[in-house]
Amino acid sequence: MTQDELKQSVAQAACKEVLERMPAGQLLGVGTGSTANWFIDLLAPQRQHFAGVVSSSLASTERLLKLGFTVYDANQLPELFSSELLPLPIYVDGADEINPQGHMIKGGGAALTREKIIASMAKQFICICDASKQVAVLGQFPLPIEVIPLAESAVTKALQAWGGRAVLRMIKSGKAAGQPLLTDNGAWILDVHGLQITNPAQLENELNQIAGVISVGLFAQRKADLLLLGSETQVERITFN
Repeated sequence: MTQDELKQSVAQAACKEVLERMPAGQLLGVGTGSTANWFIDLLAPQRQHFAGVVSSSLASTERLLKLGFTVYDANQLPELFSSELLPLPIYVDGADEINPQGHMIKGGGAALTREKIIASMAKQFICICDASKQVAVLGQFPLPIEVIPLAESAVTKALQAWGGRAVLRMIKSGKAAGQPLLTDNGAWILDVHGLQITNPAQLENELNQIAGVISVGLFAQRKADLLLLGSETQVERITFN
């Protein structure tokens, strides 16, 4: 299978999973990235099953609206579901890396902060990815950290204490090529190379304490509950405690 075919297969499995597990009339959380895009496209014919969706990025919101989904802002959820601490039954998103415990690195699509917010509002996090994203130890994929632009230099220096080499993410093409990439929040992304993340929850907590850090692309405090993992022969269903 090609990479796109693997993404399509796990996205299809995720559609089946949410339609079977969610009664009609509920809200669904939807992530960002190429695998999430497959999920959105394949779910579109069943959009009337859901009261609406909550999206983790402007790009996903645009795609959802074009396909006819009703999209709610996360700030609307307390008004709609005032009695629910976690108003989203399920959040579906991809990962750049995932370890055997369900801890993830996310943020390759520069939506890590909003992804973390929406994931925190969901009872279940379903991660969808292909087998190439499964690793024993996180860190081969550079860890994205969203920072306030003013703090870029200070955060870069602070990250050296963990043995990380931070590289400011730049726009690679178009008229703005060579300029820092701006997130949906108007912030910058540092991609941190050279880390071997043996204790993801502890590192996530420690990096969050650096002044100027908005969010860290470690999803360990809120890890995946279910992984749908695509391979050449099947989509494996892996649950985490």
